[in-house]
Amino acid sequence: MRVAIYGRSFELKYKNYIVEFFNKLNNLNVEIIVYTKFYDFLIEKIGYKPQIHEIIDKNLNRDSKIDFVFSIGGDGTILDAVTFVRNTDIPVIGINTGKLGFLADIAIEAIPEALQTIFEKKYSIDERILLRLESPSGLFGKFSYGLNEITVQKKSSTMIRVKTYINNEFLNTYRADGLIVSTPTGSTAYSLSVGGPILIPELKNFILSPISPHNLTVRPIVIPDNSKITLKLDDENVDYLVSIDHRSKEVHKPIVLEISKAEFKLKLIKLEGKSFYSTLRNKLMWGADIRN
Repeated sequence: MRVAIYGRSFELKYKNYIVEFFNKLNNLNVEIIVYTKFYDFLIEKIGYKPQIHEIIDKNLNRDSKIDFVFSIGGDGTILDAVTFVRNTDIPVIGINTGKLGFLADIAIEAIPEALQTIFEKKYSIDERILLRLESPSGLFGKFSYGLNEITVQKKSSTMIRVKTYINNEFLNTYRADGLIVSTPTGSTAYSLSVGGPILIPELKNFILSPISPHNLTVRPIVIPDNSKITLKLDDENVDYLVSIDHRSKEVHKPIVLEISKAEFKLKLIKLEGKSFYSTLRNKLMWGADIRN
């Protein structure tokens, strides 16, 4: 078996767990490839040099012959891993050294049991839709895709105006601090914080959630994921911030953004016994008595 390991930084208190993780993979005769920046972090900041087969400093491609990608970090690291995996169809497994962990849902202390479950093939593949952004200026280069959301926000105290069309039909002019276009995966992220609904990952929908709208009757709306969304930002003297997940670009002039469903999906590993509903209960503490 051949696996790639992608990560950012983590706290020193997790060192022993990560050492155990690498040792377990080596004991199972797994061929290990590590992303260069994460490998450098392990050596320079953690003081650990893992036994590996190869380091890689570029995005994966279909010729990489990787069985799995392990993402070590939080949900933000998995969002980064999307740009690493791209359209290769390589499944991603999230090990959580962050906080909430909706996507990276393997607890750091559960690594041995999780690896055993994976190697016994007691898992399923969860396919997640992505958003694609097209703009005349090619804001985000060749990889303009996001797993959670695409967001347009104000850069100053001035409220912005976002003319919004669905399949070329006018929907609304949002006068607000911004507008979030979210996938079902992103429904538990930024969209949730502004009052958007939670969607289970299997639903074929997008959510449009305004950020602090001027008109309080303007509420989030759910639309089919085969819709083409057009956002026209046409104020001459307004600066905008356009974001795809964690990546942001400033826009200083009128622009038209086209948003649609990506032509590929991200594959996430879901271990046996885990479900989206149990994750909601645990991560959002549904039913917990906070008085104790």
